[in-house]
Amino acid sequence: MRTIWVTFQREGVHKYPAALSDERLATADWDDVSFLGYPHRHIFHFRVWIEVYHNDRDIEFIQFKRWLERLYTVESVLDLDYKSCEMIADDLAGEIQSKYPGRWLKISVAEDGENGCEIEYPAEQPS
Repeated sequence: MRTIWVTFQREGVHKYPAALSDERLATADWDDVSFLGYPHRHIFHFRVWIEVYHNDRDIEFIQFKRWLERLYTVESVLDLDYKSCEMIADDLAGEIQSKYPGRWLKISVAEDGENGCEIEYPAEQPS
């Protein structure tokens, strides 16, 4: 399979409401993460791979990257709010699949370049 990838970063604020009351998260001990229940800031790091069909700029890197960045700024299509990195990746995959149907994707979303997720999205077959 032939793929390209792009990276970009976006500042964002999100929260994990369950962290305030779930005993597995609000432990009042060394592993307490109840602070995640309040809005907090991250620099979200994205890396997006997408299948291409030939070697001559099937999808042009810079245009693809600029379009992805606009989803979080000018167009405000994607919102963070309570979402995990996995949820953010799923939302982004939906937008990409709408514009580029039938292509394999992989998306990595990390908080501050430290912790995150990586999810593969198989090419959807036309119905």
